[in-house]
Amino acid sequence: MVGGDNPIVVQSMTNTDTADVQSTVNQIMALANAGSELVRVTVNTDEAAAAVPKIVDTLNMFGVRVPVIGDFHYNGHLLLKKYPECARKLAKYRINPGNVNIGKKHDDNFRTMIEAAVEYGKPVRIGVNWGSLDATLQVRMMDENAKLPEPLDAKTVTMKAMVVSALESAAAAERHGLGRDRIILSAKVSGVQDLIAVYRMLASQCDYALHLGLTEAGLGSKGIVATSSALSVLLQEGIGDTIRASLTPLPNGDRTEEVIVSQQILQALELRSFTPQVTACPGCGRTTSTFFQQLADDIQNYLRTQMPVWKERYPGVEEMKVAVMGCVVNGPGESKHANIGISLPGTFEEPVAPVYVDGKLCVTLRGDTIVEDFTRMLNEYVESHYGAEVAV
Repeated sequence: MVGGDNPIVVQSMTNTDTADVQSTVNQIMALANAGSELVRVTVNTDEAAAAVPKIVDTLNMFGVRVPVIGDFHYNGHLLLKKYPECARKLAKYRINPGNVNIGKKHDDNFRTMIEAAVEYGKPVRIGVNWGSLDATLQVRMMDENAKLPEPLDAKTVTMKAMVVSALESAAAAERHGLGRDRIILSAKVSGVQDLIAVYRMLASQCDYALHLGLTEAGLGSKGIVATSSALSVLLQEGIGDTIRASLTPLPNGDRTEEVIVSQQILQALELRSFTPQVTACPGCGRTTSTFFQQLADDIQNYLRTQMPVWKERYPGVEEMKVAVMGCVVNGPGESKHANIGISLPGTFEEPVAPVYVDGKLCVTLRGDTIVEDFTRMLNEYVESHYGAEVAV
């Protein structure tokens, strides 16, 4: 379930050719294993539509139950009618009202897609994008604005037009029989302040569930920072029911990064927990060795890889906090605030590593097996503190 008091949902999207069943299944499985709770695929050709049932059936065969969403543009009305099994197997449809020509009396494309959603009991995301905004609506609103005594700037009118497009489309969907609780709206732009402004405007005028995300966040740190900046403001204000970090991956890059970024945003805001968090210091002149950095990275990766198993066996383990610190300045204090923490020896410090468990000094590790010893203690902590709940 999406919206209301339900948890905010992490969504992602494949970048494979959907007609390539094996590649698409592999990527969906990777995204789902990383924690994506909804995965969208492009459905743009006959071959892609025909492949959807095979993709969903293969995922089910491997026990991957993640809902698959169909992303339709231009020809969705044709594909949903021509391939009823595709319409039936998809968990949700995404429709862009800017490219189905809604508003033209001779064009029933939008209605056709909504009627398919009603027939098969599917929710619909009506996704407005300022890169493909309904031209007729935009021109009409620009003309109306020009006649005002004090016309608004073009960007403001465009954002208002996005909100009108989303709300008018939602009203049309309801007229065609789609329940209000099956409608999700989005209004995507590529600028941080613009996204905040348009979603505040949209949220103030409706109570539909809302999907958040920059439409083209960008590469690397730019995309991560922009997404985090925009979504954090809105989420903190209680706006948003599903989110996606639309990051541009590097060539052959890991698509699952967008899932991890979305999870980290929600976890940093304390809205949801997905995996135990590692606190690690940034390093300074006291920590000229890279040992603590490597350990922090190894532990964070270890925790993430363990989560698919741990979340089934150890309820609540995602709330656990781990500290990996590089010297004794803040190390003991941070370790005491964590469930389990270690302070590694900094430059010129005694070669020992005190480990704190639930705020108390438990043991001081020495020698060449510090990493192995700490990992063992970490596993024992998980078993003793979270495993017992399973047996209760």
